[in-house]
Parts: sequence; structure tokens; C-alpha cells
Amino acid sequence: MTIAQDDTLLETWLRGRRSCRAFTPDPVPRASIERILTLAQRTASWNNVQPWEVTIASGAACDRLRAALVARAESDLPAQPDFAWPAAYRDQYLARRRECGFQLYDAVGVVRGDKAAYRQQSLQNFHLFGAPHVAIVTSPADLGIYGAIDCGGYVSTFMLAAQANGVATIAQAALASYPEVLREQLNLAEDRKVVCAISFGFEDPTHASATYRTTRAPLSEVVTWQDE
Repeated sequence: MTIAQDDTLLETWLRGRRSCRAFTPDPVPRASIERILTLAQRTASWNNVQPWEVTIASGAACDRLRAALVARAESDLPAQPDFAWPAAYRDQYLARRRECGFQLYDAVGVVRGDKAAYRQQSLQNFHLFGAPHVAIVTSPADLGIYGAIDCGGYVSTFMLAAQANGVATIAQAALASYPEVLREQLNLAEDRKVVCAISFGFEDPTHASATYRTTRAPLSEVVTWQDE
């Protein structure tokens, strides 16, 4: 058996997918969303438990959630995520994180060191970057980190399925900062932990952030071969 050298559809979607940071207000048809969800449901999971539950806010519900999240973020009260944030970013992980941030700031015209502008750009997370839809992904508390890992796989499959159907996405850990807001606004069960959100819709290609692309580490940095 030989591996084809030409890009497959999957390779095309993988290479083309990016985090969208500016959406048009046009809603995605319900049939398209259901197709994306049906495809995402094929995600592999530990013992096939399929721990993810997805709550999708659109229309007025999405607008109420957006307003509540912005108000909470502007309050400057500490975040209370269900899953602890990373303890630290060091070495190559810190370097990649900084590169990602600086590339975005350069694309949207934020001058380095302008903390007020950094703050305003950060708040765009809670405006959902103007997306008309947001999916909140939760996992049962009893499954702990393994449920969250499975949900991470689900998020990746959802985004690829969206890409295949002409829909732009951005996975957002930022919204998990305020699980109490999500529970109140969307009536989420107390025994489920918020993993992250996925804002989605149609990309606004005229926005400055549309030129922004992240890089990927070469295999030499992430793969170790042991043959003997």
C-alpha cells in the first residue's frame, strides 16, 4: 500500500482551518449546524462514553449570553474556571504563545505595550468576535480530566466538520473563565464541568484579523523516533 502524495479532502480542511476572530451576523442554517453536530458525534472517546454535552446559543439567547459575559469580564472579579488554568508557560510553549499573541496584535493594529488596547482585544473573546452562534461544551464532573480530554477531541472534530461545511470557528477557553455565567444563562446542570466554547458562523473576510495565521512547530520539535 502506498500513501497518496496529493492532498486529500481531510488534508485540505486541516490546512485551511483557522481560528476566526471576526464573523458576519448572518446565521448558519439549522440544517448545516445539525450536519456539523452529526459529523462531530463520530469523535472517538474513552470506552465510547461520549462525555460531551453541547449547548448551542443563537439569536436572542446568544445576545443575552454575550452581554452577560462582557459584563462579567469588565467587572475584573477573578475567574473561577471548572478546570484549573495551566500552572505556567515555559520555554518553547511560552515562545509559541507569545508569537501567537504578537501576530494577532500586529494584524489588528495593536501597538506592543499598549495595555489598554490589549484589554479591548481580549474583551472581544466575550463578544464572541461577533459570532451569531456559540456552542458550550461540558463534561460530567465524575469523569474528571479524561472526560475533558474526550471533549477536546470532540472540539477538534466539530471544527473540522464546520470547515468542511463552509463554517468558520474559534475554540475559546476564555469563556470557561466564568462557568457561573454560562450555567445561569443557559441552565447548565451543576454536575457538569465547562470545558470550553466554540463560537461559529461565517467569517468576515474584510476584517484585519482575517490576514492572521499561526505557525506550526516542525516534527523535529515534537516527535522522537525510537527504532532500536
